[in-house]
Amino acid sequence: MGSIRARVDNKLLFFDFRFNGQRCREQTMLLDSASNRKRLQKALDKIEEQIAAGTFDYAATFPGSKHLSKMAAPANGSSALPGVAPTTPPAGDANASPPTPTFAEFTKQWLAEHQVEWRRSHIKILKSTLDGHLIPEFGQKQIGRITKAEVLAFRAKLAELPGRVRDKMSNKRINGILSPLRQILNDAGEAHGFSSPIATLKPLKNRKGDVQPFSLDEVQKLLSTVRVDYRDYFTVRFFTGMRTGECHGLKWKYIDFENRLILIRETIVLGEDEYTKTDSSQRDIQMTQVVYEALKRQYEATGKMSAYVFCNSEGMPLDNKNFSDRVWYPILRHLGFERRRPYQMRHTAATLWLASGEAPEWIARQLGHASTEMLFRVYSRFVPNLTRRDGSAIDRLLATRFSSGNAGRESPPSAANDSAQPGQPPPSALKHAA
Repeated sequence: MGSIRARVDNKLLFFDFRFNGQRCREQTMLLDSASNRKRLQKALDKIEEQIAAGTFDYAATFPGSKHLSKMAAPANGSSALPGVAPTTPPAGDANASPPTPTFAEFTKQWLAEHQVEWRRSHIKILKSTLDGHLIPEFGQKQIGRITKAEVLAFRAKLAELPGRVRDKMSNKRINGILSPLRQILNDAGEAHGFSSPIATLKPLKNRKGDVQPFSLDEVQKLLSTVRVDYRDYFTVRFFTGMRTGECHGLKWKYIDFENRLILIRETIVLGEDEYTKTDSSQRDIQMTQVVYEALKRQYEATGKMSAYVFCNSEGMPLDNKNFSDRVWYPILRHLGFERRRPYQMRHTAATLWLASGEAPEWIARQLGHASTEMLFRVYSRFVPNLTRRDGSAIDRLLATRFSSGNAGRESPPSAANDSAQPGQPPPSALKHAA
């Protein structure tokens, strides 16, 4: 589909469309304005209707064009566009693009203009991606001349590079490199009047990570085995569902012992305090008794030496990689547990809450989800234990109401509760699942 664009140097509008398999750019003498764009858009719509009907006459529409010899025109023609004085594009042929800055030049300006919108951690990651991959590959190329074939070849090259965990770079990592490239090319296209070559390129499919929570027995084994200085840390992670950055960035000023609340207001990313992942991540987590006692013990250990609840010997927040390599994975190997990321402690909290019959709305708030949608999507296979979709709950409820001699009579409020089978939450828990 064609478009009306403006040249950067003189702000004159030009047509950008395709005809007979070629990309055509035809300059006008109209300055860029809302009224002129509207006027030319109507003309472009007419051109595309004629192209679709096979009646478009290039020579009659753009009589001053230098590209008429390359454009096969049908016998019946259309008149030149009213009010438009066609001129030739600055390049030598219809497919040529006007000069554009190099990828490195445009990216430097692009980064300066947009970094005010981003977190410091995002800027760090972005600069690392640009300096490590994109600038070395495309830096000296004119940004308007980068082709889709070049981007696909670059993607194939990335797929052969070693990954951080696997032998080959993961699709997720490749998408993370191509994402800023897509944004840069889109913005450059708008600024310099060309279409991004990868505007329709779809991201690679990511392997869906599975939820692998620990059972309560496994949690108890971990707590009884882990070194003493990390026992309270493990307790808080397993029974609050906090994200790694939220826990490592947790400060004592956000611990409300009086009301038994953990106030999630910050997270730590790449060693720096940041705003939480999303607005809904700003939340107050209720302390269970075991978490309350763990934090009381932790205060005795670090409350006077650091602003951070969990810190190293120098009072600085825990480093995620150091924790994983020196504490987390070694204890999993020691206990013979399947290798899994520390993030599974968050999944464990969620599944334990579900199994105990807590209300999904309450669980979502504890985890920092905006709604219960993600809760049911991520933990769907753990939900039947809560909602008892086998029909046993309603069966027991009706049995108490319509049992012999009770039909038509109200049962006392405790009757349904008394009928719950051993080891299962009472039917009143259904209120929480609604």
